[in-house]
Amino acid sequence: MRVLVVGRGSGIARAVTQAVLAAGGTVVVAGRDRDALAGSYADTPDVTAERVDLTDEDSIAALAARLGAVDHVVSTASSRARGTVGDLDHETVLRSFDVKVLGPIFLAKHFAPRMPADGSFVFFSGTSASKPAVGMLAVGATNGAVDVVTRSLAVELAPIRVNAVSPGTVDTGAYDGLGEQKKAELFASRRATVPARRVGRAEDIAQAVVFALTNTFVTGVSLAVDGGEPLV
Repeated sequence: MRVLVVGRGSGIARAVTQAVLAAGGTVVVAGRDRDALAGSYADTPDVTAERVDLTDEDSIAALAARLGAVDHVVSTASSRARGTVGDLDHETVLRSFDVKVLGPIFLAKHFAPRMPADGSFVFFSGTSASKPAVGMLAVGATNGAVDVVTRSLAVELAPIRVNAVSPGTVDTGAYDGLGEQKKAELFASRRATVPARRVGRAEDIAQAVVFALTNTFVTGVSLAVDGGEPLV
């Protein structure tokens, strides 16, 4: 299988790329900084790098034209929009939707016509779509929209499948902005309270992505890979 993975050269995107390779696939990685991506995978066979800007439909269309047919598309990209309602600004919220909601819509628009009938898309939601938390308003709204897009496209693009993966707290560097102490406190709280009694790893999420790509009877769902975090 030939898989397009949109995102960075680290964290979940990298784990997904490695998992697809381990499953026998080839990968095209794409992001805003093609050179940085190419450098990240310089020693990795069966990976090529391309440029795409998910906030620009023309960029997405151009990527689809360059690549032609791919079997699957995975978008891990996001734009941080944490903050209480009083701290949020228009540009931050719009960019979150641009990258994580509109970007996937236009990926579907331009790649679905080039896909085989057994192809699929995997997008990324998150626990904040179902478990509100202070400071996560825009993130939760974005993730909720991803879930709606996933279900709607699954119906519209059938038999091409469309799924989402909804991670919980995963140690990928995404929480480094909290500072060392606050990050450690958050992770300690998660380990003490979530039913799985640990923080997630990028590999946990990558395994779910590969499942979504390869199980041909799964479509229109958001796979929760969150250690049971929304339950507590």
